[in-house]
Amino acid sequence: VMMNRTFNTDGYCDPGLHYMVDLSGRLEEIKSMIDAEKYFVINRARQYGKTTILSALEEYLKEEYEVVSLDFQAMSSLAFESEQSFVAAFSEELLDFAPGLPDGMEEKFSAFATQSARRGSLQALFKVMKAWCEESEKRIVLMIDEADTAGNNQVFVDFLAQIRACYLKRRKVRTYQSVILAGVYDVRSIRGKHYPDDIYRENSPWNIAADFRVDMSFCRKEIAGMLAEYEAEHHTGMNITEIADLLYAYTSGYPYLVSRLCKLMDEQIRGTADFSDYASVWTKAGFLTAVKMLLEENNPLFDSLMNKLYQYPELNAVISRYLFQGQPIAYDADDPVVRNARMFGFIEVQDSMVRIANRIFENRLYHRFLSNYKEQNKDIYMEGSRKKNQFIIDGHLNVRRVLEKFVETFDYLYGDREEVFLEEEGRRYFMLFLKPIINGTGNCYVESETRNQERMDLIIDYRGEQHICELKIWRGNAYNERGEKQLSGYLDHFGLKKGYMLSFNFNRKKEIGVKEIRLGDKILVEAVV
Repeated sequence: VMMNRTFNTDGYCDPGLHYMVDLSGRLEEIKSMIDAEKYFVINRARQYGKTTILSALEEYLKEEYEVVSLDFQAMSSLAFESEQSFVAAFSEELLDFAPGLPDGMEEKFSAFATQSARRGSLQALFKVMKAWCEESEKRIVLMIDEADTAGNNQVFVDFLAQIRACYLKRRKVRTYQSVILAGVYDVRSIRGKHYPDDIYRENSPWNIAADFRVDMSFCRKEIAGMLAEYEAEHHTGMNITEIADLLYAYTSGYPYLVSRLCKLMDEQIRGTADFSDYASVWTKAGFLTAVKMLLEENNPLFDSLMNKLYQYPELNAVISRYLFQGQPIAYDADDPVVRNARMFGFIEVQDSMVRIANRIFENRLYHRFLSNYKEQNKDIYMEGSRKKNQFIIDGHLNVRRVLEKFVETFDYLYGDREEVFLEEEGRRYFMLFLKPIINGTGNCYVESETRNQERMDLIIDYRGEQHICELKIWRGNAYNERGEKQLSGYLDHFGLKKGYMLSFNFNRKKEIGVKEIRLGDKILVEAVV
């Protein structure tokens, strides 16, 4: 039995050191592509398990293939300044990481790598590599991690063109069995240049790549399998199915997020005042504490996502409208904003429509937009902050009281604003009002299935208690009654008897305030502003 393993979020995972999901199905799928001599890209967002799968693949293939695994991140930016410096740096990496070079081959690569021989060309390098392919007993699989490090660098484009030439000649001469590039940016979109006029080519030199359709996210069953290994060693008594379902519900199987939440529960939450032992931490309450901790921390994944919003203002605007106004985003493969959002991991596509990739990202994005300095200085935020203490009674959140004060404050501050302004901003203002009230103790998220331009269901988690509040634009009594029935059904799903509805009504004769409606065995607290 392997003991003292941990959940890993730093670098690639090793099954001897870390708790991992079973990768064998993925490795078998990828090997079938390699057996078929496919050249392809493993193009996934940051910290999506690319390096881990390459490391496992190297081990999986070694009996049948000669695997050459390189990492372009290990090569400095100087390596891409000229063809000669790239050939030297690439040769150095090969000498360090290539297994058993044939006789005489090491000497040739050493000549390319030496400082005194910076005259090497890509053409000369690939002649030597072609000779290696011909002399090697096993077929060679070339894997390059962080391949997009070079970006649109012309040397890298020329390097891809050489690999493309190898691919096209593979029926006539012995060349690579397969070439695998891994990175965030899809190198198929790289465009080369014609010298000297710098006119971009129509096609990328990597237009030979096969589609890579292997699902890299973790499913519930795989997460449960990883937890079962942990349980066998630690005997926590956890309900494995429940914890696996929670992990999947919040992460949609994003590898880093699954491992990070487990790591927080195992290493940081266990042993605290509220969670003194294994049994107490591996519960729904312990999990929600880990979610709160994750959402409040800075880590490389969140930093990368937020930086993309600063780098791409149009992406920032589209996601903001989607989150707060429920403005749907149809998937358009030719839309650069949608394409970037998908490439960076913000979104996933289901039934030709776009949704935020997972609940953790959604929470973090809400936090980012609502914590904006200008937003925090809005009067509504300050009112929520000033009145915070009156909403918490004996450790429980009084949502009815929150709605009463919001209606009063909203009418006082914004009652005379134009309808269009209120319709676009109303839900943002309620979340701004709520944020300082639950901040530090609870969190909230929007159920993606109900988010649209007229309705969204806000789930508020506070000290392990969940409250459902539907935010909607008033469209008449009949529409309102349908909303009440929808909310009632939603309460059944969560096993709750009380729900809340906040309606933004722009009729001049509206009656603002809060009232209770009994619907069957449930109580709906409805607020109208």
